[in-house]
Amino acid sequence: MSTAPLAGLKILSLAEQFPGPYATMLLSDMGAEVIMIERPGVGDPARQFPPLFRALNRGKRSVALDLKSADGLAQFRTLAQTADVIVEGFRPGKLAALGAGFEDIRKINPSLVYVSISGYGQDGPYRDRAGHDLSYEGVGGLLADQADAGQAGPLPTVPLADIGAALFAAIAILSAVVSSQRTGQGRYVDVSMSDAVVSMLTAFLVPAANGTPLGEFIAEPAYGVFTCKDGKLMTLSIAHEDWFWTPFCNVIGKPELAGLKGRERVARKDALREEIAAVLVSKTRNDWGDQFDRAGVPWGPLHSLVETLDDPHVRARQLLRTMTQDGGKTETFLVQPLKFDNFDSEISGLPPEIGADNDSVFAGGSD
Repeated sequence: MSTAPLAGLKILSLAEQFPGPYATMLLSDMGAEVIMIERPGVGDPARQFPPLFRALNRGKRSVALDLKSADGLAQFRTLAQTADVIVEGFRPGKLAALGAGFEDIRKINPSLVYVSISGYGQDGPYRDRAGHDLSYEGVGGLLADQADAGQAGPLPTVPLADIGAALFAAIAILSAVVSSQRTGQGRYVDVSMSDAVVSMLTAFLVPAANGTPLGEFIAEPAYGVFTCKDGKLMTLSIAHEDWFWTPFCNVIGKPELAGLKGRERVARKDALREEIAAVLVSKTRNDWGDQFDRAGVPWGPLHSLVETLDDPHVRARQLLRTMTQDGGKTETFLVQPLKFDNFDSEISGLPPEIGADNDSVFAGGSD
């Protein structure tokens, strides 16, 4: 019997691009069977960017169905009869118009969990507006610094609206499955990418809503990126803790600053940051790192992507998995980061070709 926590859970995914694939990938790594429903000949638009598609869709199966056709819709409904979860990422109302919405499917599978991921949610004035990650970040407040400054700044490189929505979708699926198993009744869950951004900013938006904006901890002089003697970058993350600031000052040879409290440090942040920068550039990153580790000062190397992959801690945490393709070529992937006491996350297969599993899925196979 499998020790995978989600073994036996069957998920049909019509969600494309990033949020849905990332959410279902995490669940696949925990044992769920994920079947992607893709458009014949086209598939997920992310297939135009093979590295992205392959990163998010290994370990899944692919069935090609045209839901606009009577046969395709009938085949989808057949699969839905035995599914535990459906995840979709279309604009609000699109699948319902095809006869594949929640109310349609619950008639043939009353215990089904149905999760919709969309840009702005299933209601509200923006529900039908087109968008991508950057727009959801903008409306959700993630780019508030640029709004406050009144001018555009660098574009974010990490799609946090996509990632946030994916994580909330995974939570939604697991919560609704528990409810369904308990009551026998299915659940519909509306996941909005812009809502996800707003929620992730809880610690900032709640103070703002109450007239007490938060922000002093990132104004700390020793909370930032600094250059070392060897040209390598390091992060210091002393936010508001005097118990970190004091040993830090002693390590860098500035004991006269050790008694400064948080508000004093923030008031003098620019001058103090210049002092810190002038000291840190006198030694290599490894030299400072050894001293900070011994003193219990929060710091870290600032890595490139390649450096992250080779970091000894990342490797020790066993987040990387290498698979061998036909012909002997190897390909490395990342597994979900949850560590179970009796289950080691593995990847069940390479990313599938469009429709690669039509025959086996409709024959009732699991491989």
